[in-house]
Amino acid sequence: MQQMKRYSRVVVALVASLFFVVSGVFDALAQESSVNAYSPYTMYGVGELGTHGNAINRAMGGTGVAHRTSQMASLLNPAGYSATMRNSFILEVGVEGNFLKNAQRKYSSLSASDYTTAENAKNSINFREIAIQFPVAKGLGFGLSLTPYGSVGYKMHTFEQSEDIWGSIGGVMYNYQGDGDLTEVKAGMGWEIFRGFSVGIAAKYYWGNIKHNYTSSIYGDYVGAGDFVGAIGLDDYAFSNFKFQVGLQWNIINSKKRILTVGAAYDYGGPLRPKLTKSIYIGDHSSSIVSVENERGQMRLPHSVNAGITYQDSRFVTSFDYQYCNWGGDNAFYEQSAVGGMSVRYVDTHTYKFGFEYIPNRFDVRHYLKRISYRIGARYGNYYQQFGGCDIDQYAITAGFGFPVRFMGATSINAGIEFGGRGSHKSIELANATKRVGLIRQNYIKVSLGFSLFGEDYWFVRPKID
Repeated sequence: MQQMKRYSRVVVALVASLFFVVSGVFDALAQESSVNAYSPYTMYGVGELGTHGNAINRAMGGTGVAHRTSQMASLLNPAGYSATMRNSFILEVGVEGNFLKNAQRKYSSLSASDYTTAENAKNSINFREIAIQFPVAKGLGFGLSLTPYGSVGYKMHTFEQSEDIWGSIGGVMYNYQGDGDLTEVKAGMGWEIFRGFSVGIAAKYYWGNIKHNYTSSIYGDYVGAGDFVGAIGLDDYAFSNFKFQVGLQWNIINSKKRILTVGAAYDYGGPLRPKLTKSIYIGDHSSSIVSVENERGQMRLPHSVNAGITYQDSRFVTSFDYQYCNWGGDNAFYEQSAVGGMSVRYVDTHTYKFGFEYIPNRFDVRHYLKRISYRIGARYGNYYQQFGGCDIDQYAITAGFGFPVRFMGATSINAGIEFGGRGSHKSIELANATKRVGLIRQNYIKVSLGFSLFGEDYWFVRPKID
């Protein structure tokens, strides 16, 4: 028995060590966010928001707030922590590869038909999540997870060719570049108050750095007086703040053959108040002037509600989720200006998600293919920012497989793929009626791989023979 106890302590220590090692990896990668995002839309706010959940959730369209199971960690609803088997625990690790392509129409005049198309692409791979979940007592579970929340990564430039500038100093090249991440750590408890009804609460800690910088360079100094110099600006946002989440799950139908569950989770948003350091460098090869300002940023995370319903039996799992985020209401006062004077406003988001899973026969001993989980899903909603009065729609179609490692076991390897898009080829005529700007059309493919480990290993059971 003593040997079993020592073994258990060693395993828990290894899991804790792995969590902190991967935390360090996330923190390091937060300094180079271009591996997570590559989009001009990330120039504003906290960048591109990741799809929450593990590889199973993402293969099913991002659903899962009402998916109550002991086979995976509950990343979307803390009430699901209470579903962990009493004599086991779950460790999940996920990675994701992104293949992104951006396209934009560049207009030479105000005419909507006078344009050329510019394209670029970016490929990357990175950690996606790590989660630990285990029981504390009967009907009481604990969960801990680390996931990216927002990612910034862009690099763009524009060339000023107005007659006033050409006549005085020549041409001016403006370069814009940004990178960084906002990471979420969540820890909470789930409690099954009575059979089929659970509640949960979790604390969320957000940390990270996001940097935006720009440079201006003079080309062709026709005057030759040497009075015109370039400039470098840097805005550095340092995040560190706590938020909270509550959730519930209720099995309306809870029989041996089928389960119908409704679930909901509420995120209490509020101000992030990042520490903002603004630096400006101005120089002409021989001297420079540095201006530094420190203040608190105005960005707020939204209050959000995620509600869903899930049906499951021995072969099928079907889920539908709806998510509402109050980005517009919480940030109504906060408006930014894009390149060329285009306004950037924050708007409320509505996202609809659907997911389906099919397992031919999880109890088939002879045919492994019948024990594989086959998953599909879809998601549609709008981006949390509006450019020049135009909404940015986004959608995704997902699919995936779950490969069980052992017969009648919870350990599995989960693979998924997502085809999605964001934005359109709409164009906007600026308010001063001097220029037409095209929006960015993005297409992407995301490939995810998740490992759900140790779910079925009863290491804490008292052996009958020692």
